[in-house]
Amino acid sequence: MAHKHVNGRERIQFANTEDKQEFSKYPTKAGRRSLSRSISQSSTDSYSSAASYTDSSDDETSPRDKAQVNTHGSSDFCVKNIKQAEFGRREIEIAEQDMSALISLRKRAQGEKPLAGAKIVGCTHITAQTAVLIETLVALGAQCRWTACNIYSTQNEVAAALAETGVPVFAWKGESEDDFWWCIDRCVNTEGWQANMILDDGGDLTHWVYKKYPSVFKKVRGIVEESVTGVHRLYQLSKAGKLCVPAMNVNDSVTKQKFDNLYCCRESILDGLKRTTDIMFGGKQVVVCGYGEVGKGCCTALKALGAIVCITEIDPICALQACMDGFRVVKLSEVIRQMDVVITCTGNKNVVTREQLDRMKNGCIVCNMGHSNTEIDVASLRSPELTWERVRSQVDHIIWPDGKRVVLLAEGRLLNLSCSTVPTFVLSITATTQALALIELFNAPEGRYKQDVYLLPKKMDEYVASLHLPNFDAHLTELSDEQAKYMGLNKNGPFKPNYYRY
Repeated sequence: MAHKHVNGRERIQFANTEDKQEFSKYPTKAGRRSLSRSISQSSTDSYSSAASYTDSSDDETSPRDKAQVNTHGSSDFCVKNIKQAEFGRREIEIAEQDMSALISLRKRAQGEKPLAGAKIVGCTHITAQTAVLIETLVALGAQCRWTACNIYSTQNEVAAALAETGVPVFAWKGESEDDFWWCIDRCVNTEGWQANMILDDGGDLTHWVYKKYPSVFKKVRGIVEESVTGVHRLYQLSKAGKLCVPAMNVNDSVTKQKFDNLYCCRESILDGLKRTTDIMFGGKQVVVCGYGEVGKGCCTALKALGAIVCITEIDPICALQACMDGFRVVKLSEVIRQMDVVITCTGNKNVVTREQLDRMKNGCIVCNMGHSNTEIDVASLRSPELTWERVRSQVDHIIWPDGKRVVLLAEGRLLNLSCSTVPTFVLSITATTQALALIELFNAPEGRYKQDVYLLPKKMDEYVASLHLPNFDAHLTELSDEQAKYMGLNKNGPFKPNYYRY
């Protein structure tokens, strides 16, 4: 890999085509952008006020071309506008109000500094809630460098607030693909600082370090991954015998699965669709592709508002669950002509193909709730016979030669974080889980974790849940000694075996 200056800009070049092809195999949040559409359009649009109300489309200068310094004299960051830091600080303070568990963890562990010596490089959505996590990690003794795992989800003012406090942040809303990889590289490749922990969402950072900085990767003490996509990529590395460090799969921890995937999507699917399309759901025909935790959350919300929902599934167990919940299980090709809304949440690729897009009716809304932008075959829509028309932020009309229009949201990227916001309380649970996983991996004695992918210990899962119960003034019943003996349990937990399905 080499760095090349083009028009004053530093551009990452791959040393050979094999490297580039190897990286192209993996789905990325940056997506495979077509140069047929104006880069300036994607990177300088005035985006949804929901996610970043201080954005301005008047300033078309790329952050990479700006020389910015925070009030401490540091320039080790790259954000849209450092002057937005004050607004970002207010956003973070609001988020803290509903993230009491993280604040509690911060207070309990601040004295002992369990992350002293940890050098964490992170690649997540950069929002006010993530900022509370990052500042908690710093309070617990860690040094952090951060970048965004999605080109649309960054809150610019929050990134500025973090940069102002001294956290090196490289992210802004509306990055190009080249910007996306440049930001990841700036996080990892810095003089006099070498990461020993990775916190990732989607696996792009992990694979960048693995491919480009193998010496750094081998010395990392642990990886914490929070998405289905990233976990899948970790298991692929492990299966191939190439994972030389322990990794923690927090995606499949109970608290993360239920709250971030089920309860969060139950609320944010409606928020994203309403903000972008103003749709009324009553009586609408909706197909949801995938009935995992995300699909279940989406379907519950849509059904409650009167939508007529059907499901597509490959897994007979999930399909049977959908049937028992009152949903019809169909093949997408059977119903595509009648659907008003198509939602993907499988984690797979090409779930909605060009042939199916061709058969959709006029006005059909197509969106993705899965982590990667691979589920809808958007690349096939960038063809000469189709016209792309930007309607508003994150909303494109794809116009066929006969005049038919399909409404594509966020260019097939994650809908809720691209087009709306996510409930703070839900993110508190995920962030607390991530923090505990980092503490566990960093402080684990040698030999406890081998070069493999692990689930969060049940005891820690229960601890995350217990930290959030005070929000509801909930009071747990305690086992008596006799009851604990009868059940064969410790009075303080864990209360369920590892194989228990919640």
